[in-house]
Amino acid sequence: MKILVINGPNINMLGIREKHIYGSENYETLVETCIKAGEKLGVEIECYQSNHEGDLVDKIQWAYFNGVDGIVINPAAYTHTSVAILDAVKAVSIPTVEVHISRVEEREDFRRISYVRQACCRTITGEGIKGYEMAIKYLAEGEYKK
Repeated sequence: MKILVINGPNINMLGIREKHIYGSENYETLVETCIKAGEKLGVEIECYQSNHEGDLVDKIQWAYFNGVDGIVINPAAYTHTSVAILDAVKAVSIPTVEVHISRVEEREDFRRISYVRQACCRTITGEGIKGYEMAIKYLAEGEYKK
């Protein structure tokens, strides 16, 4: 099984930006956490991050043509604005879990809107980096099929 972990804008700035919201762990720790979670479950993990909406759409489409079985996505700010990312996730029909490090539903009103959620089989918020592990496990164990 192969799972693609996609992160949107500013996730590469973890550990630097708004530590009171996102914690002090950096992006490298996030990647290591995902890879270790995959190793425990016998799942191949690929991590990708971009600050550009089109790059994220391209990577979702890439997943379709490259044998990806599941996607974990944190579209970050694009969560609240991107119909393009929603359409890409819908187009590929790969089981996708939306993850947010913070509890977005308890933040500013605009953050409560998620376009991509409409195409996801699960959403995990407010669990910090551990939310990525939870999402990988959910996909690896086929929980979305139940």
